[in-house]
Amino acid sequence: MIVSTIAAQRRALVVVVLTLTIGGARFVTESWAAGAFAVGKCGAYGQAFDYAGEGAARAAALKQCKGDCTAVTMKRACAALSVDMTNPCGAHGYAVRPHISSSLNAATRECYKFGGKECVIRAWACDAKG
Repeated sequence: MIVSTIAAQRRALVVVVLTLTIGGARFVTESWAAGAFAVGKCGAYGQAFDYAGEGAARAAALKQCKGDCTAVTMKRACAALSVDMTNPCGAHGYAVRPHISSSLNAATRECYKFGGKECVIRAWACDAKG
């Protein structure tokens, strides 16, 4: 009877440890789900993904972008930048969407909407969940 009680306690301990390990892994993955995309003139860009917080991701993206840049955050999403290939300093468009395909399409549409003639994707990024 003593052997079965000890064995049951060990099994219970193993179940608790496994539960905490799986739960902890999920928490770490979800907490590192902030990203940012910075867009500037003439096709300049910066990107940061899988950061712990939006502020840190935004700062990292802006640091990579050369010139006067604007940053947008992407949490569990993807961002894309499209520029006019005939004039990289002219029309451009960017978008943040839940999936990469929709962000690529939306960025290209935005570039054409602002007068682009031959819009192409210049850059894209997704965070952990995008």
